Amino acid sequence: MLSRRDFLQLSLAAGAIYGAGAPWGRLAAQQKLSQAELLAFEPLGNVTLLHITDIHAQLVPLFFREPAINIGVGEASGLPPHVTGAAFLKKFGITAKSAGAYALSDQDFASLARAYGRVGGIDRLATLIKAIRAERPGNTLFLDGGDTWQGSYTSFHSQGEDMVRAMNALGTEAMTAHWEFTYGADRVQELVEQIKFPFLAQNVRDTEWEEPVFDGTAYFERGGTKIAVIGQAFPYTPVANPRYKIPTWSFGIREEAVQEKVAEARAQGAALVVLLSHNGFDVDRKMAGRVKGIDVILTGHTHDALPEVVTVGKTLLVASGSHGKFLSRLDLDVRDGEVKGYRYKLIPIFSDAIAPDPDMATLVREIRAPHLGELERVLGTTQSLLYRRGNFNGTFDDLICQALLEQRDAQIALSPGFRWGATLLPGQDITVEDIHNATSITYPAAYRTEMSGAFLKTILEDVADNLFNLDPYYQQGGDMVRVGGLGYTIDPAKTIGNRISGMTLLADGKPIAAEANYTVAGWASVNEDTEGPAIWDVVEAHLTRHKTVSIPPNDAVRVIGT
Repeated sequence: MLSRRDFLQLSLAAGAIYGAGAPWGRLAAQQKLSQAELLAFEPLGNVTLLHITDIHAQLVPLFFREPAINIGVGEASGLPPHVTGAAFLKKFGITAKSAGAYALSDQDFASLARAYGRVGGIDRLATLIKAIRAERPGNTLFLDGGDTWQGSYTSFHSQGEDMVRAMNALGTEAMTAHWEFTYGADRVQELVEQIKFPFLAQNVRDTEWEEPVFDGTAYFERGGTKIAVIGQAFPYTPVANPRYKIPTWSFGIREEAVQEKVAEARAQGAALVVLLSHNGFDVDRKMAGRVKGIDVILTGHTHDALPEVVTVGKTLLVASGSHGKFLSRLDLDVRDGEVKGYRYKLIPIFSDAIAPDPDMATLVREIRAPHLGELERVLGTTQSLLYRRGNFNGTFDDLICQALLEQRDAQIALSPGFRWGATLLPGQDITVEDIHNATSITYPAAYRTEMSGAFLKTILEDVADNLFNLDPYYQQGGDMVRVGGLGYTIDPAKTIGNRISGMTLLADGKPIAAEANYTVAGWASVNEDTEGPAIWDVVEAHLTRHKTVSIPPNDAVRVIGT
């Protein structure tokens, strides 16, 4: 139970950031946030967990817009994180146009971005972590949820080494993984040798012997408490990403193995059991209700940012967003072998309000210096807000689809429903770095092929089932494949094979015929023999020709039944 003093202190800190109540909501757009306000927190108990996830190799500050649409199905319908926009602000008591509204929603994004500036930056993250460690010496544990080594120009060209150097410098104490595996098994093993902390993935096995490839659990002592951290890598890596990159490793949810790890941790005397997970939020919510004895799940993969802990029984679920935009702080009172209480804060990393850590800033400059000319090379300008997140389309993907249609002379374009990729404001230059922030993968070939109408429907149905299956354990956590030159209707509430209808070729308005063939261009195929130019070269050629980007509203996808 919070005391009145606790409540007032927490309300003041929350009001400064999230605009809760007057006068903060009215003044938020004019006030200058301070580092002290962002860090303001009334400590609790004897353990502080710090968590980031899905940073996607973003070393420097950026803009990142949260989704306008994030549909939940079945038992998750209408529950966080499947609440967005104005409804999200209302649910969590966040004032419109406040700093919290900017950080956590899509509402008034462009204007608020100009008022509050960029977010993230690993040198700002270093400042916050050092400050909290200094406040809580011997009590703090900093954990990374994965999707850390991939997603930028420098990570691609260093094959993840830039992020290994940065995370070592942060003093990371354990991590798990997903996109890390797309560098291939050999490179992953090389980088694991370079990190100065445990790489935890209890659910990764060797396919020949069914032996663990990596450690599953690491133990720590903080505040007089023994803590077990169990790592859970993304279960569907060989399905969502190329199997040929990791040919002898198997993954999976392995719920029974998680339960065994929890029991083993308790037997080893752990009073606090933490699952460092890259399952995705809804998968972890289901797991929390089925696996007994997990105190905290630090969830990742689906890029959800929630300002409150979600509880399932006695398990606390923490969702820390993506792109280095947030740092989660969870204080725990652990006594007599169990969690007696907790206090939580999702700290938005407003770059202009936080002093860069000098050592980390120097390292970032060193990493970027050899590539700076290319990173800053301007390819064009956008008149539109370019963003990616959303269940069915994003304007950055619309740009990619336009480039594929034109540069690859195709009738239909397909762009994967990745959730990573920074946002650009209207009027911003588009640089090589910006394109790589949305496309930088190790299998970037832009293919051109023929597909039948029936096969196109199969693709859309399969991806929709990955997103909207009623059983979270069958969800892979991305968004719908983006389409160019093609329109369709989707009912997320239906079953596989029945969600997609009304497929239309936009060029002539005619229905897609199941037996007809269409010229299709796309990228990020998981097939090893895929040929074509790198997607970033395709987009660069498009921008070189057009210079200025203006993306019209996309009404090609009609959503019904929700």
